[in-house]
Amino acid sequence: MQILVSVLEESANIHLGKILKFDKNRELEIIGLFDERFGNPIVSSKKFNVMGIFSILPKIKIAKDSIKKLVDSAKNIQKVLLIDSPAFNLPLAKALKEKYPNIKIYFYILPKIWAWNRDRIKIIEKYIDYQISIFPFEQQFYKNSIYFGNPSIEDIPETFKTLGDKIAFLPGSRENEIRHHMPIFRELAKKIDKNKIILIPKNLENKLEIYGNLSQFDIRFGSIFDILKESSFAFVCSGTATLETALSGVPFVLLYKMNPIEFWIAKKFVKLKNVGLANIIFEKNSTKDIFHKEFLQKFEIEDLLKEMNLSKQNEFYLKSLELRKILKEDNPSYKIFELLKKQI
Repeated sequence: MQILVSVLEESANIHLGKILKFDKNRELEIIGLFDERFGNPIVSSKKFNVMGIFSILPKIKIAKDSIKKLVDSAKNIQKVLLIDSPAFNLPLAKALKEKYPNIKIYFYILPKIWAWNRDRIKIIEKYIDYQISIFPFEQQFYKNSIYFGNPSIEDIPETFKTLGDKIAFLPGSRENEIRHHMPIFRELAKKIDKNKIILIPKNLENKLEIYGNLSQFDIRFGSIFDILKESSFAFVCSGTATLETALSGVPFVLLYKMNPIEFWIAKKFVKLKNVGLANIIFEKNSTKDIFHKEFLQKFEIEDLLKEMNLSKQNEFYLKSLELRKILKEDNPSYKIFELLKKQI
């Protein structure tokens, strides 16, 4: 069965890989937009490795041209899998449905309308046939959504009862955010008299120059699970990595810095009390305590170090177990594969 896939970011490519690993008998043939490690895409996802309002502006023409190519290639396609990136994938879904009304569109990792832009729900209800959520509370917003579990549990299958002795640094997977975070991480590393490890994502293994001087760090190209298992504390930029670290039970803080104008715009539109995913999940579940501290845009190095020195592993361990109960451990990637291979 041939399926059109649209996967822009490295995190989404990782999710695609988790789904495809269950395709032992090659029942699914994917075409479309994804990373070359899965085959020969019509459009490579490497063209979209950007972050932020200003950095994405030059990509608008590429996006329009890519949507046209993908729609033209879907003439004989019955199913479409879109993963995350709603700014691109929702216009693509609209264009596909308008040209091929009978095509079935699956959207995995739904737009975070609970954070901003709730008007997107109208587009999703009109053009998306299968809404696949990754947070149980999203069913309050997406009435027709399916929840199979959160994919981060697949990456972090256990909460660690004992910790390692290293300090982990997770600066993100997008080039711009790495450039913003690495000066902070280097300054932190100077003041920490422990072994320091840094995770380099797969899409950036050949772009170490964007990290600057890494002489203070033990560079790792493995999984986040392997790095966390060696760690007693982690400094993590916002995103899925914060949820994965929370599930591990390793104490950590979230820190995030971006272009000042982009930060000002984000504050105007994003209506959230917390930005860390574990904190948001606790908040939506009416849990009184937050999971971890958050340091956004303006903060002192000494405050980050203080959190590291005062952290209590047992508190993080117990919160991690509670987080797993809320997310209801399951195998979402396998269930999505089963859903995709069913005959229409």
